[in-house]
Amino acid sequence: MTSPQDAALSSTSVAAGRVLEWIDKAGYACAVGWSASYCVTAYVGNVQFTRPIAPGQIVEAHARIIQTGRTSMQVLVTVEAADVRTRRFIPATHCILVFVAVDEDGRPRAVPPWSPSSETDQVLHDRAEERLAPRRAIRDAMQQQVYSDQGTTPRSVLRFLAAPSDANWGGNAHGGTVMRWIDEAAYSCAAGWSSESAVAVYSGGIHFYHPIHIGHIVEVDARLIHTGPHSMHIAIHVRSSSPRTPSVLTLTTRCMSVFVDVGSDGRALPVPPLPLSSEEDHRLASHARELIRMRSELEPLPLEHAPAGDL
Repeated sequence: MTSPQDAALSSTSVAAGRVLEWIDKAGYACAVGWSASYCVTAYVGNVQFTRPIAPGQIVEAHARIIQTGRTSMQVLVTVEAADVRTRRFIPATHCILVFVAVDEDGRPRAVPPWSPSSETDQVLHDRAEERLAPRRAIRDAMQQQVYSDQGTTPRSVLRFLAAPSDANWGGNAHGGTVMRWIDEAAYSCAAGWSSESAVAVYSGGIHFYHPIHIGHIVEVDARLIHTGPHSMHIAIHVRSSSPRTPSVLTLTTRCMSVFVDVGSDGRALPVPPLPLSSEEDHRLASHARELIRMRSELEPLPLEHAPAGDL
């Protein structure tokens, strides 16, 4: 059951970062159960928040393996929410996560192969296979972009130490915790451009490159790079370093989030258009539009083939 502590600042819905934490925990449990090994989050893709989750509702997160590689597992997670009185669960979001099994030294280790055993399994497996190449293309497009001081668009930068309470079983920061930090920095950037009623409607292309060690400095840099009539597209980069070398930050995670400003009637309000002053501003705005195009070409997951009880 969700609590007031899970709510966004508006208090009307659960914060997207909290939902991302639950998604990561469900996916992690599934991956560890299949591989019988410690696992790390490598990727989270296309989290579309299709409906808000109200504080006080019951939440269910279902996770299932839909594809395996030599050391990796693709896990489909769906999140549903229900009023505590009716218990009628309605889908709130879904996404695919990629986990990698690792040994005691942190090196990737082989996982048991998984094969479809039903029509539902086969459809989901095939769709997961189809997404491998587009996912790499999106990753490469994001990696090619340069973010420098030549950009003039709004930014929010959060800096803090990774605390012991953030640790996973491997002694590093939880992937879900990192995603919550990402959402918090992105919210700060979006709210600064629109209002405190800004909410996340999408988070994707979340690639985890390096772990964040407990006690290390964490820097979460969110930059608004494109606006649509009702949307704000924010690029987020997470970097980390030892307190002994605070100027030597290593990129650990990157992603793109989309926010809207919600009015009192629950509808998205118009947002001010983003002025583009520098060459970098124009390049990154074009990059955001290209990512929109690339994501639009992905076939939707056939969740109608996967009843909730099977997930």
